[in-house]
Amino acid sequence: MSSSGSDKIVHPASEVRRTFLEFFGKRGHEICASGPLIPAGDPTLMFTNAGMVPFKDVFTGKDTRPYKRATSSQKCIRISGKHNDLENVGVTARHHTFFEMLGNFSFGDYFKEEAIAYAWDLLTNVYGLPKDRLVVSVFGGEEGIAADDEARAIWRKVTGFSDERIFGLGMKDNFWQMGDVGPCGPCSEIHYYLGDEPDLGRFNEEPNEQGHGWMEIWNLVFMQFERRIEDGSPILEKLPAPCVDTGMGLERISSVLQGKFSNYDSDLMRALVEKAAQISGKVYRATQADDDISMRVIADHARTAAFLIAEGVSPNRAGREYVLRRVMRRAIRHGHRLGIERPFLHEVALEVARLMGEQYPELRQRKELIADVTEQEEIRFRETLDRGLRILDEEIAGLRGAGKNELAGTTAFKLYDTFGFPLDLTEVIASERGIAVDNAGYERALAEQRARSEGSKVGDVAVESVWREAIGAVGGAVRFTGYESEEGEGKIVAIVKGNALVPSATAGESVAIVTDVTPFYGEAGGQVGDRGMIRGAGNGTAGAIEFEVEDTQKPIEGLIVHHGKVSLGEIRVGQAVELEVSHERRTATRRNHSATHLLHWALRQVVGEQASQKGSLVGPDRLRFDFSHSRALTPEEIVRIEDLVNAKILTDAPVETEVLSIDQARAKGAIAIFEEKYGDVVRVLTMTRDSVELCGGTHAHALGEIGLFKILSEGGVAAGVRRIEAATGLNALLYVRQIEKTLRTVAQFVRGGTHEVAEKVERITQHERQLEKEISDLKRKIATGATGGGLEELTRGARDIPGGKVLAVKVDTDDPATLREMAEKLRDKLGDAIVLVGAVKGPKASLVLTVSKPLLGRYKAGELIRPVAQIIGGSGGGRPDMAQAGGTSPEKIDEALASLYTSVA
Repeated sequence: MSSSGSDKIVHPASEVRRTFLEFFGKRGHEICASGPLIPAGDPTLMFTNAGMVPFKDVFTGKDTRPYKRATSSQKCIRISGKHNDLENVGVTARHHTFFEMLGNFSFGDYFKEEAIAYAWDLLTNVYGLPKDRLVVSVFGGEEGIAADDEARAIWRKVTGFSDERIFGLGMKDNFWQMGDVGPCGPCSEIHYYLGDEPDLGRFNEEPNEQGHGWMEIWNLVFMQFERRIEDGSPILEKLPAPCVDTGMGLERISSVLQGKFSNYDSDLMRALVEKAAQISGKVYRATQADDDISMRVIADHARTAAFLIAEGVSPNRAGREYVLRRVMRRAIRHGHRLGIERPFLHEVALEVARLMGEQYPELRQRKELIADVTEQEEIRFRETLDRGLRILDEEIAGLRGAGKNELAGTTAFKLYDTFGFPLDLTEVIASERGIAVDNAGYERALAEQRARSEGSKVGDVAVESVWREAIGAVGGAVRFTGYESEEGEGKIVAIVKGNALVPSATAGESVAIVTDVTPFYGEAGGQVGDRGMIRGAGNGTAGAIEFEVEDTQKPIEGLIVHHGKVSLGEIRVGQAVELEVSHERRTATRRNHSATHLLHWALRQVVGEQASQKGSLVGPDRLRFDFSHSRALTPEEIVRIEDLVNAKILTDAPVETEVLSIDQARAKGAIAIFEEKYGDVVRVLTMTRDSVELCGGTHAHALGEIGLFKILSEGGVAAGVRRIEAATGLNALLYVRQIEKTLRTVAQFVRGGTHEVAEKVERITQHERQLEKEISDLKRKIATGATGGGLEELTRGARDIPGGKVLAVKVDTDDPATLREMAEKLRDKLGDAIVLVGAVKGPKASLVLTVSKPLLGRYKAGELIRPVAQIIGGSGGGRPDMAQAGGTSPEKIDEALASLYTSVA
């Protein structure tokens, strides 16, 4: 085996992937495209972390597919929760944040014998792996669960292996379960030997430093039980239709087939590693040296960044966005460690798009967005990195001033968590200055942070079981008729109160009701839920009923729930009712939703294809649209967008909807939003040939119904994400009238016509600035003693030091420029001197310290001011001859000023 990247590539990863999918495709498996990295409709997962995630509901019986066998190459991310090995990435040969999982799946079709035979056939006959380098493991029995002797017998039959090459392992290695309850079962792992001579005696050992040893390459999971808890004890029951779920990392099998010890030497990763080496101007030597580790980290993290940005994730402070930011900043920090002094990560991310864009077209389609978001984040982080270094320098200076030599663990963690400084970087910088780091304190702070974010939940609430019960009462999915009509008839099939199903509810009670048919739109895709009334006629002993619908939601797929209050009579399960959506509110919402699509199209025309949708809110009064962009829109761009949208509205073109297969929709060029969950059949909305999108919302029948479109505001909401708020129809007209009213009021104040307002306000503003300047000049003259002997009085407190004088005084001014000028004038009046001037303004204190040039050999302003600033609860810094500081403890200003005399004595 070779660890060199110069050998001719055999079995390129693209061929390995294609061969795997074709192998199973020829054996009756549906070849499925990779699902998104952001699991649709699953609040329990932050990222797709295994190949089975897109089929999770199929395995649990909540979803069905038109096929019983499937195969895929699924893009995965493992960073959060129990799969968090971030610090090992780049250090080991096989840890990654992003990877591809090859898998074949059986949904109640074939089971162990076929799965094992398929795996062995592919590995040995198609990929050509030598059988003497392969061993397998099976579940050996544990915790009262019998050993999987069935799988062992099949392996013996298929491979011809004796039992010494079939290892029985315990629950930790060879038993899989989705959770404490649910589907579970034994699994079989296939292991490959890396090195010269296979050694069965070292099967349970990790590969050595040279990479020699046994490595798992494929895991076959046999879901054959349902695990439940009864009287506190687990019980396993056989599933009526056992399933198969397998997973083989493309990176691992590619490196094996290409004869490499490390995944980073395969063609999937080596080009990215070499790109990092090229940018750094260094040579990659495939060792454990710091430079080589940094290049591997950059290669891995660039893949993760490119794929997440392509799916609409932007670096930010929470959730998935925070994970992306952390990964990107870790890569940037390693670039900094390599000596790369300019933004570079976007270049590596673009190389990812070039190498993997054929398999994952979203990388090519959004490469401009990937480059833009990556570069802007690096520019921001490099500024943050500099600030972090300054803070670390200040902390170390403060420790020295206090006679201490250990940096607090909480400070080290703050540098890591806020500025992206890993502990090793802080230790290196601190040790260079003779300071130790409290590692135990750092670990405690890290453990506390992990506890706060334990697991991989995004923050969404898991679906309440009552909604599962409610959809069971429906007997399928609620039939939505709101595309065709705003009125309809149905039957109440469930009433929910206090997270429980109830048979009835009376006037005054707030409940949720489910009907078998409804025209009410449940909140989804950014569109708010409908409001309206549900009524029932009196019959028998029951009188008429009315239910005021205050909101409509879709807590789970197929269920539409009306939330509100019973305003008349008693509603009961089984009752026939009439449903009526608020026409005015629905109509206004439809206008705004259609305008949102036109806005998306116009944005792409004006700022480019990278302006992809990041989120939206469509209500009756306004629309909100978040999109990917790195800078604020100019006034001219906003006008251009408004013009484009209003020009489309004036065409009064019909709004067309079609129900197509997902493949037909893609062929038509329909834009899909990654965060949304789409089935095999989708609704395609077309507004002229320019705007074609997948959308399940309600819309205008023709563009002319939208009326006037007016942008109300534009601003940033996160790094690389902008937000537009706009109004249509009568709401847009109301906004224009409010602007006109304000303009008329201002015109009255400036005593002119509306056409003169701008000119008159400009003259008033210029006059105010002139007055402010004159006031400021007068204050400065008074403060600096230009009108009397003020400076002479202040210098009387000066004390002698070797080579000059030192003076620390408090003055009465709230102007920073005046404070600096006073410090310089006092210094010049004293001759060779150190002068510290302090002032208090409200809850803050300010300091300026200046040092004469002849004293710079012994004293530095930046070093002198830091311990002084700490007394007033702040920090500071600056040049050797001039430094400034501020703090939030103004009551300690006198103590701070006096401390200067002690520090220079």
